[in-house]
Amino acid sequence: MIRRLRQLLRDQDLGARLAAQAAGAPASALVSLTLDLGPGQDDWLALLPHRGEHFWYWARPGQGHYRLGLGQALHVASAGPNRFAALDNTFSGIVRQWRHEEGLPQAFLGFAFAEGTRSEFPNALLAIPAILLESRRGRCTATVTALAATLDQAADAWTGLLTENPQPAGACNVRRIAQPLADQAWTARVGAALRNIAAGGLDKLVLARSTRLAADRPFAAAPVLAALLGRQAGSTIYAYGNRQAIFLGASPERLVALDGGRAEADALAGTAWPGSARLDADKNAREQSLVAEAVRKALAPLCTAIAESGAPQPLRLGHLSHLRSAIGGPVRSGVTLFDLVRALHPTPAVGGSPTAAALDWLRGHGEQRGGWYSGGFGCIGADGDGEIAVALRSALISGDQAELHAGAGIVAGSDPEQEFLETEAKLATLLEALREPAWEERTGT
Repeated sequence: MIRRLRQLLRDQDLGARLAAQAAGAPASALVSLTLDLGPGQDDWLALLPHRGEHFWYWARPGQGHYRLGLGQALHVASAGPNRFAALDNTFSGIVRQWRHEEGLPQAFLGFAFAEGTRSEFPNALLAIPAILLESRRGRCTATVTALAATLDQAADAWTGLLTENPQPAGACNVRRIAQPLADQAWTARVGAALRNIAAGGLDKLVLARSTRLAADRPFAAAPVLAALLGRQAGSTIYAYGNRQAIFLGASPERLVALDGGRAEADALAGTAWPGSARLDADKNAREQSLVAEAVRKALAPLCTAIAESGAPQPLRLGHLSHLRSAIGGPVRSGVTLFDLVRALHPTPAVGGSPTAAALDWLRGHGEQRGGWYSGGFGCIGADGDGEIAVALRSALISGDQAELHAGAGIVAGSDPEQEFLETEAKLATLLEALREPAWEERTGT
């Protein structure tokens, strides 16, 4: 596939097609061209940069759908209470000038849980990759994008991004760093949360935990993602990397999708694992009902009607199970994906209930969430359709260090010891992937 793409980028006809696309466009306009790479399926992991270049990765392995974005033709960052509205307005302006032939160019979107979170990444980031590689329904395509002003140099820049990166064979020697004081402090916070819930005014609080790993060599994203693709086929597998860090994970939860004028969101909560209480236990049912109620309430003003998939159904992913129902409906005229994200985030699945009171409590008790954990990650097309997953089951990687994140929903009747074990069960998803025993070298040919 990659050999064919290099040949297409050197084709003399490419420049003429790009020039035709850009005719009459302002210098600041984006110009995209989608190239057919032929039949086949590729997860694109062999092209993942080790470090340095910006990349985005999004996959639904159970559906055979994989996307890799390399480089950045354009990116826009935002923060603060109007971060989604600012990105919405900017994206609308980009789309009005965007010239594209066939295909459907995509932008990637990632954002933090809280509007003021500071980390290795912008609080909210919208990026259009220089190269988008996509494998879906047995076809592979590449969409190349550049500013109209830089088209003369674009082909060389695109070719420079197409570097195959064999990964090291064998396992890293990975050590989990003990943090007993932090673990005790988290359990104490669960106790404080239960006391506040008992006092009234709060129905649920979601408390996040992290654990740290150290390895004998820098972690590589590709083998971790390969492990997640194999073990979490029903999840959304995602990653973003820049010159400072890599954020990746396997999310079981869709925040919202917009497709052809219809919105669809997950109401997902409650967790069971081997040795835990049953998934149909009262605590899990109450957690899920709080999320479902909040999703319905958030979508109601934006949709002409609301439909639900029925009683919550078990969602089994590896050693974990959750309760999930789908809620959605046709959106009102003018409603965008950013409008839906702004209305839904954060759901009680990652914040608490009622939302405002829960967020005040979390701020007041020093809640810290690394990277974009429990924020969002996804894609939006030039037509405005797209899908955003809640950024769960994540790791923030920097060199030979990794920080893993997980959370638990605290409601009346929660047991602090069981909540701690729930976070351990969730952390195991990334712990296992980071300790993957081997990586077979791949090529993109």
